[in-house]
Amino acid sequence: MFFVASIVNRKRINNVLNAERYLTHPTFGMLYLVAPAGNGRDVYATLYAQKMFFLVTLQARGASFEVIPYLDARHHADVNLARSRRSGSSEFSVWKKLFDQTFL
Repeated sequence: MFFVASIVNRKRINNVLNAERYLTHPTFGMLYLVAPAGNGRDVYATLYAQKMFFLVTLQARGASFEVIPYLDARHHADVNLARSRRSGSSEFSVWKKLFDQTFL
């Protein structure tokens, strides 16, 4: 599916990216960023409805949304956590908290 999506919020706190980034999906409403998935794609989840996960590719003229299973979304989040931990990223604690809130 190809939709025009709007990025609602992306902010930095103390020079560290806060993982709170939202998109508006025309059918499912607000989606929040769960983890980057590589190759210009990110994993998002529904904010208000039953948990649905999307692999989102942002493009100049909109975004494409691909519904993915829970385990695929969790895999992408696990890979992101491991990458953040290995690199000693200052964002690790933010990603860890988001992972726990989403999957545990």
